[in-house]
Amino acid sequence: MSQNTTFSQRSAANRDLPWWISTLCGLGFLTKAPGTLASVVAFFIYGFFPVPLYAIAAVFALGVWSSWKYCDRRGVEDPGEVVIDEVVGMWIAMYGHGGGFLLPALFLFRIVDIIKPFPVNLSERLPGGLGVMADDAVGGFLVNLILIGIHWLYYGGGWSAIL
Repeated sequence: MSQNTTFSQRSAANRDLPWWISTLCGLGFLTKAPGTLASVVAFFIYGFFPVPLYAIAAVFALGVWSSWKYCDRRGVEDPGEVVIDEVVGMWIAMYGHGGGFLLPALFLFRIVDIIKPFPVNLSERLPGGLGVMADDAVGGFLVNLILIGIHWLYYGGGWSAIL
């Protein structure tokens, strides 16, 4: 099966639990920018129902398992339709931040996810589902740290401490 398989080309027999989890019920097949769509969905979920850390960790573990199974069956390292990693990365990016920082988290996360700066690019080299999930988790952590720094600079007296 080719790497550019569409949602309609996937047989119902291949839609097992790893498929449903890793593609977010097929959401990863709906657009040419599946990572962005999944990030926006994660943004709205977190905006209405802030996700606790233990739930983020549970979805991360579930994502490692499901993406590993799905990618192994497809014979592809990180297919675009696997978007559970974007959800976890977005939730990590937004974790602990208030309303005014959620939208910047979305934009920064998409930039980091596309550019993949160090250490994001290093973490995606991990094997199987761990590599699929790790690059977005590390990217989310990096964005969260950037937002903490911005908050400190503008609201925590950072500029006066520096100057």
